[in-house]
Amino acid sequence: MFMTGFRCVACGKELPADFAGYVCPACGGNLDVTYDMEGLRKALDPGDPFPAGRDDIFHYAPLLPIEDPSLAPPLRIGATPLYHAEELGASVGLKRLYLKDDGLNPSASFKDRASAVAITRARETGATVVAGASTGNAGSSMACMAASVGMPCVIFVPEAAPPAKIAQLLIFGAKVIAVRGTYDDAFDLCLRASEAHGWFNRNTGYNPFTREGKKTSSYEIAEQFGWEIPDWVVVPTGDGNILSGTWKGFRDLYEVGLIERLPKLICAQSEASAAVTNAVRALRVQGVDLQTVDWSAVRIEPVRATTVADSISVDRPRDGLAAVRAVLESGGDAVTVPDTEILAAIAEIARGAGVFAEPSSATTWAVVKKMARDGRLKPDDRIVCLLTGSGLKDVAGARRVAGEPVTVDADFEAVERALAGLGL
Repeated sequence: MFMTGFRCVACGKELPADFAGYVCPACGGNLDVTYDMEGLRKALDPGDPFPAGRDDIFHYAPLLPIEDPSLAPPLRIGATPLYHAEELGASVGLKRLYLKDDGLNPSASFKDRASAVAITRARETGATVVAGASTGNAGSSMACMAASVGMPCVIFVPEAAPPAKIAQLLIFGAKVIAVRGTYDDAFDLCLRASEAHGWFNRNTGYNPFTREGKKTSSYEIAEQFGWEIPDWVVVPTGDGNILSGTWKGFRDLYEVGLIERLPKLICAQSEASAAVTNAVRALRVQGVDLQTVDWSAVRIEPVRATTVADSISVDRPRDGLAAVRAVLESGGDAVTVPDTEILAAIAEIARGAGVFAEPSSATTWAVVKKMARDGRLKPDDRIVCLLTGSGLKDVAGARRVAGEPVTVDADFEAVERALAGLGL
């Protein structure tokens, strides 16, 4: 294993690989896993850096914090398709729009990447129970991974989480605590319960190993493009962990010499849940200098999130600082859209590309449309939208824009009249 330890995202404090905590003991900031990049450069063959083995994220084992791959879940995690959405892109004058469809993971969510690495780490450390807080996707993902290896799982969710996600949690056998409150309330209660009972806490933006799983999407994108890098990667953003993981993945590849440049990242958010975007804009107004900024002094102000996109509805982004850094360091941007455009984007992706995405995922296309309208994207730009969850996770949002079926009596003449009314 090439993992060397941890580094605090805020104050930069370094910790050894055997550190048993989750956050920085000096300032409470989130930790980033560090690696022996020089050793990796020597170990990876540029012509064939990841030899045949597992055909999922554990294909990238040298760049993961795992000692015993046999403890990884047996499910196929990652290895999701990258579609060239020609018709969808052409609708706004873009020739090279791509959709990375992570709704095809075992629990129908991108979060399986994080959960797979987290539960492997939990098993390596001898944990007997894994816990987490979630608006739905992270929890159902963790429940899925835990079920696949026979580990007990406790998940805290806000009571208003979509029924389909609650059903997944329960069917996978998780013990579910539905909190009469927000995601942030569920997060805090999960922390207290995990500390009190000695559970392995998988919470996003708290457990550093979740970012290690999420970064694998960047590895796949690079490999699927033949190690050529897109110009833009658009990431749906709530707590910020997918965004920070995406950036780390591309940085890893750059540091080991497998790619020659880095993409620009776009933080895609709803106007009704825009804490990371607000912070990016504030720092840009202040004229922040990336060479001298004191990240430990940067604060991400909480909001009162009300977006219909539940997976990115977050008052206080737990990995917000790392997400802000990712946007600024990549030279990208943070863009918000109203919920009406997010809902419309669900149908547009489905009808223009054949992919059914949940509201949070559809936010990426809504943002691309806005950027195209504003003239911020060139026709030949290569753009990747991360679609992080299946639309079957939240059918209520889709039904608001999908329309209604035509109901007829059970006779053929009625069918013919209906078809005529539909223009067929």
